[in-house]
Amino acid sequence: MARKSIGDQELALLNYLSERGDTSVGEVAADFGEARGLARSTVLTMMERLRAKAYLRRRKVGGVYRYATQTPADDVMRSAVGSFVANTLQGSLSPFVAWMSQRAQVSDAELAELESLVADLQARRKED
Repeated sequence: MARKSIGDQELALLNYLSERGDTSVGEVAADFGEARGLARSTVLTMMERLRAKAYLRRRKVGGVYRYATQTPADDVMRSAVGSFVANTLQGSLSPFVAWMSQRAQVSDAELAELESLVADLQARRKED
């Protein structure tokens, strides 16, 4: 079963949590939330929504709930990009590639990664 999609703020929160591991709402609110002007209650709501969507798990430790990601950050990002392509771009990669080609700055590392991905795609097409 596919998970429910997540928004930009939720994705940022998941990335934050994946870097830190087991974390309490208070810790997240003091760092992630405060930097973004989010109240503790908002952070709690976001974390509980992510838990309901099966992106987070929680366990009680010493009377405090500790949250951790259930899915690697890379998988979450791939899913978010897939949803964006499917829903916003109606399945077409052309608008994204056009946007990439017009970017003012693409680092050498990004360009090398893109070339590697294209080479992998071409190799897989030849196998079919």
